[in-house]
Amino acid sequence: MNGFKHAPATAGSAHNSSGPVVWAAIIAATCLLLLVFQKMLWLVVPFLLALILYYFLYPPVKALIYRGMSRDAAASVVTLVFLALLVIVGVALMPWVARQIVDWQNTVERYAEGGMRLLDASLRALEAHWPTLARAHLADTVAARLTQGAGSVGDHLEPIAIGIMAWTPSLLLAPFLAFFFLRDGRRFKRFLSAAVPNAFFEKTLFLLHEIDRTSRAYFQGLINLTVLDALTLAAGLWLLGIPGPLALGLICAVLAWVPYVGSILGGLLVVLVAATDFPDAPGMAYWAVALFIGVRLLDDFVYMPLTIGKSLELHPLVTVLMIFVGGAVAGVSGLMLVLPVLGVVMVIGETIGLIVTDPRLMARHRYARALRREQASNDL
Repeated sequence: MNGFKHAPATAGSAHNSSGPVVWAAIIAATCLLLLVFQKMLWLVVPFLLALILYYFLYPPVKALIYRGMSRDAAASVVTLVFLALLVIVGVALMPWVARQIVDWQNTVERYAEGGMRLLDASLRALEAHWPTLARAHLADTVAARLTQGAGSVGDHLEPIAIGIMAWTPSLLLAPFLAFFFLRDGRRFKRFLSAAVPNAFFEKTLFLLHEIDRTSRAYFQGLINLTVLDALTLAAGLWLLGIPGPLALGLICAVLAWVPYVGSILGGLLVVLVAATDFPDAPGMAYWAVALFIGVRLLDDFVYMPLTIGKSLELHPLVTVLMIFVGGAVAGVSGLMLVLPVLGVVMVIGETIGLIVTDPRLMARHRYARALRREQASNDL
């Protein structure tokens, strides 16, 4: 581990002996934090978005600082330029978005009907090969229940629109937080390090550096994973002849930021597009399902360990298992947050474990406390 590389030989042996204990504490702390964050998503989500903006905007801020500008001024200039570009892009896209909103309900209904036709054709084919299913009238029963419980498209999309409006004020915190990360990040680090005993000062600086490196590595790994997923899906969809392969691949790759749940939604979207655009070729939808399953397997067992897992220096087995643990502990939010939380907690836990099991550091701390007590009592 990183802490082990920077430790002397005596600390390294102690660290190895306490490894299972430290890792048990890391996993327990990660699960506890996921439960807490699940109750504070209104703050956690804009905080994560602010971190992404921070790592995106930090290079131009650093470039301005190297050119002689103060950190406060550089952070203000870069943030204002980013917000101005965001407003310009929003205004430019407004007419296109308005045109799309007019036809959104018809588009959704068309793809939903295509999916229903594919499902009915698949169930009829199963009934033809399995007499038991035919006697149970499986296709008719499923169609009746879907028709009964489906309702209108507006009934399902209205809660989504209300949820987006409810989350908008919280998401507006992201650029505000990112600005203060850019401007006051170093001051916050100095504030934390000032409260640490002198014996642990070097390890604390290393800890803060590693937390920053781990967070940066996670988001870089996430971007790399998104690019790999988008390109793989786009290539497969292009070979199948499905229209808009690059856009579909990118949408599915972004949805995959929520492990498993987002992947299911992305796969459903691809199947609906294939079933609607190729109504006379149901095999196209089945090939799309096979493609998506193959890409998901690549994503979970190859791409994710090689990108996010490698960036966080996690073993591929730990990466996969912790995704399942996060989902079991905190649901969808746990799936999204488990890897970045685990990466940060891992750095903190291993550094603290390294300090606690280092007899030289602990002896320095005890000696410093004894000197302070003696100095304080000299004038009594």
